Amino acid sequence: MSTSVGTAPQPTQKWKRGPLESVLPVAVMFTAMACFMLPLWYLFVASSKNRGDLTTTPGLWFSHFQLGTNVSDTVNRDGGIFWRWLLNSVLYAGVGAAIGTVIAAMAGYALAKYEFRGREATFNTILAGVLVPATALALPLFLIFAAVGLTNTYWSVLLPSLVSPFGVYLSRIYASASVPDALIEAARLDGVGEFRIFLMMATALMKPALVTIFLFQFVVIWNNFFLPLIMLVDRKLFPMTLGLYSWNSQTQQDPTLATAVLTGALLSVVPIIAAFLMLQRYWRGGLGAGGVKG
Repeated sequence: MSTSVGTAPQPTQKWKRGPLESVLPVAVMFTAMACFMLPLWYLFVASSKNRGDLTTTPGLWFSHFQLGTNVSDTVNRDGGIFWRWLLNSVLYAGVGAAIGTVIAAMAGYALAKYEFRGREATFNTILAGVLVPATALALPLFLIFAAVGLTNTYWSVLLPSLVSPFGVYLSRIYASASVPDALIEAARLDGVGEFRIFLMMATALMKPALVTIFLFQFVVIWNNFFLPLIMLVDRKLFPMTLGLYSWNSQTQQDPTLATAVLTGALLSVVPIIAAFLMLQRYWRGGLGAGGVKG
């Protein structure tokens, strides 16, 4: 009687990357990073120069560093109206993004978890709104707000910012994938109301998507230019983008405004960077939680 002896499994040969495969991704990454950072670097360098050095020195390197002086001159120009523009932008972008995120989250969750007649038609209509450029809606919005007497007010910029078709789309997709139907049914059996299910359970599971929607809306509203341009006349209502544009349009009469525009543009980037740095941990936390689900 013969017995067969099994052979020991051979160790798997470890795959080694070649030099090109190691260097090429890093080179592509640094090239992309340089393309994204170069305009910001130029803005920082230009904001540290006086008006004469802007045209007589290399654009990507420092000359007489006077960033502090330029910042002080910018924020104190025209009676400190720069601070008013900054607060207006924070109001438009912060409040608009926050309320817009809540509306998008509720609409997306309802479209994902409730069955009702016309649901797909409603979703397709909202999805079509993503394809409509904001500039195409600016003039109809102006006519509507003019008819009700709300032009040249905070509402004329804030109210249109509350609607985010992309946010509704992303909320529905994420709610369908991250909020289990079994969890909702279990909560209903325990007597939990629908609004509390959404507020206490669904929003916690949808947190990465909600942060994404908030940041997307915040950046879009912060950089919005055309809508405030046609809606607002009073300089005290201007957001940062329109305020800096009004200064830039006067550089022929007052050349010193060129430095103020560059320095103001640099300062206007700071709130966006701060928002990303404060909220990025929610992305990491959401992705990490999703990675351990079985």
